[in-house]
Amino acid sequence: MDRIKIVGGNTLSGTIPISGAKNAALPLMIASLLTDDRLTLKNVPNLADVNLLARILRNHGVDLAVDGKRAGPKAYLGETFHLTARDIVDTSAPYEMVSRMRASFWVLGPLLARMHRARVSLPGGCAIGTRPVDMHLVGLKALGAQLDIDGGYVLAKAPKGLIGNRITFPKVSVGATHNVLMAAALAKGETLIENAAREPEIGDVAECLTKMGVEIEGIGTSTLRIQGKPRLEGAVHSVLPDRIETGTFAFAVAAAGGDVLLEGARPEHLQAALDALSHTGATVETVAGGVRVARTGVDIGPVTVETQPFPGFPTDLQAQIMALVTRASGTSIIRETIFENRFMHVQELARLGADIQLHGDTATITGVPELRGAPVMATDLRASVSLVIAGLMAEGETVINRVYHLDRGFERLEEKLSSCGADVTRVTER
Repeated sequence: MDRIKIVGGNTLSGTIPISGAKNAALPLMIASLLTDDRLTLKNVPNLADVNLLARILRNHGVDLAVDGKRAGPKAYLGETFHLTARDIVDTSAPYEMVSRMRASFWVLGPLLARMHRARVSLPGGCAIGTRPVDMHLVGLKALGAQLDIDGGYVLAKAPKGLIGNRITFPKVSVGATHNVLMAAALAKGETLIENAAREPEIGDVAECLTKMGVEIEGIGTSTLRIQGKPRLEGAVHSVLPDRIETGTFAFAVAAAGGDVLLEGARPEHLQAALDALSHTGATVETVAGGVRVARTGVDIGPVTVETQPFPGFPTDLQAQIMALVTRASGTSIIRETIFENRFMHVQELARLGADIQLHGDTATITGVPELRGAPVMATDLRASVSLVIAGLMAEGETVINRVYHLDRGFERLEEKLSSCGADVTRVTER
């Protein structure tokens, strides 16, 4: 099993290219189920989750061809996927697949919309909370789906197809918005989604659907008006840059010190996180090529942060900013409002010397003069990268175990950090 070793103390300097967003690439790949034409996706990151979803889609009958990266001035641009779901041969998504990646549950809407039936496993619990799918099912039922749950599977039917309707989500859900948005693309008539998630990845999927022939109003807002079409066309679409990777590297630069250009980053997609970073004393500057982050000669300042749906501070960057402020000159308060149990990185940060107290959904972090390297264990995707950030600040060597979590969502992490001066190596034990 692979491990990552970090020797802390090096500052970072140079350029880090930002990969395509995993959280957009996954639903965009699933959108290929909506048409029998070819959907070409550019800038797809090479990640474990992307590769797993490719296997799942192939099981449904999707033909997938992949072009590799191109050399040149924008070598960071990812792979190109050509997906063709001419004949869907299986409308089932088994538990062994869905349990490994929750986003695969989103095939329910497109399969139901196009094939009028689907059998998809319930995802079950996960390390950072239950994350129920109730709103997915309520939304699809409003579109006319007949739903039953049997043996841990959702059995969905719409013999005459889905029919547009008004759907008001009781709370913001990224997954439910993705699922219902894609299903509505093939529903008869108009669908109105109120209290829709506003995350940039939702907008990216909506932009792709418009290229496929769907009429969508309100992209980027909490109200989406979709005019369903009987058939969608193929399209060519480029995955937007990953805002979570952008924020992660921004916090890493602030933690280690130095000056780095995050190439291709789009600051409007994570302004709340960049504002919080500025409050810690780092310099954040929007430049022609992306976002420049620097911290030289100033202490890390404390912050007060509360995770919120977009455009608020992302829950997927909570662990990273917590790692940064373990060395702050003061006390920081971080409140997690999105997912329960998303503080599992706390005990691992404590192994490095962090002073963190938990009270329900709130963490109080008292900055310490130094962290010291130690063996630690990754517990989930975002928690694992917080340990990398802490390792960059720590004295001595930090060894991160179970880094398969990192490979789910960060492309070439150690290579990108090493190119800017970090002492980071991957150790593969056979």
